[in-house]
Amino acid sequence: MLKHSRGVAAPRISPSAGAAMLCLGVCGWLLAGCGTLTKLSEVGRDPQMTPTEDPTKDPKWRPVSMPVPAPQPAPTEANALWRSGSRAFFKDQRAAQVGDIVTVLVNMNDSANLKNNTTSTRASTDTAGMANFFGLENIVPPTVTPATLLAAKSGNSNIGTGQIQRNEAVTLRLAGIVTQVLGNGNLVVAARQEFMVNGELRDLQVTGVIRPQDIASDNTVPHDRMAEARISYGGRGQLTDLQRARWGQQMMDILMPF
Repeated sequence: MLKHSRGVAAPRISPSAGAAMLCLGVCGWLLAGCGTLTKLSEVGRDPQMTPTEDPTKDPKWRPVSMPVPAPQPAPTEANALWRSGSRAFFKDQRAAQVGDIVTVLVNMNDSANLKNNTTSTRASTDTAGMANFFGLENIVPPTVTPATLLAAKSGNSNIGTGQIQRNEAVTLRLAGIVTQVLGNGNLVVAARQEFMVNGELRDLQVTGVIRPQDIASDNTVPHDRMAEARISYGGRGQLTDLQRARWGQQMMDILMPF
């Protein structure tokens, strides 16, 4: 509804329009929150697990491109039981093709302790004067001493202490799927595992590139033999939400200059 005054239209918002704008503001606030709608849909029940699916069907999945040597023709030998490129005389049961399963062993135990102490002290005193200068020293007022026209003194003291302590231990064992076989024979592996304990959903993800030679006889490979490794251990649940700052607080921490 508009009210005209002196030819200028002044907008007036009706109560129903104000309620609608308030509702839109609340909806925008809910949509702005990271995962707010998902959390609201899980009120009163445990988080839902992700269904088992092909890792390459994920919209975020992209083929891995790595530098590989030029392919060399394999020599052929007539009436030979040994096949060129084989890693064993009998059939190898280890992962070698797309779709094969390999177990990734993650055993990280990192610790660091760094401590730095710095102490610096400096003191200086400067005195300058002009006892005689072509007789002009007699012109200055009697209260001024020409021999000590300038005296400066400075001092500086600095003490700094820094210390870093870190201790991390992660032990995981999960099976992955070979998603690619690169031109040089290396395997691209993607492993993911979810498990729920008392309403807390834990999500484990490991991706990387491994050599077939590093796969042990029990079809396992350690994480330190994996190139371009990406290891993620997280989850969702009420306890995780309590330990994480709200998105509004995170924005304030980023935007506030003080």
